Amino acid sequence: MAVVQRFDGFVNYLYPMLTNTHRVHRVLRDTAIAAVFEQYRLFHAAGKSNQISRVYEADAGLAFLKELLRFMASPERKLVSRRQYEVASVHLAETGAMLGAWAKTAQKRQGGG
Repeated sequence: MAVVQRFDGFVNYLYPMLTNTHRVHRVLRDTAIAAVFEQYRLFHAAGKSNQISRVYEADAGLAFLKELLRFMASPERKLVSRRQYEVASVHLAETGAMLGAWAKTAQKRQGGG
């Protein structure tokens, strides 16, 4: 799936930063890593089911990852730099655009558009 390949760019960029996060932030780190791997499951569930609701679940998962990324980049925490945040956000935005196109196509297939 093309959307998974695009998401791989985000994971390949962010995962080393997450694994090198200080253990003081282990709850955030573990939550982010779990969310990343859960996102793969959401993509595959959406692809296998051909249900628009599953595509929306995958979209919600991306929104959660975006929020975690924003939280990590906040000035109070600075777990990722501003530049790292921007690069990771671009990866997420590209994945989100592909997911949006997928949702639009799935909606038309189901007669909702």
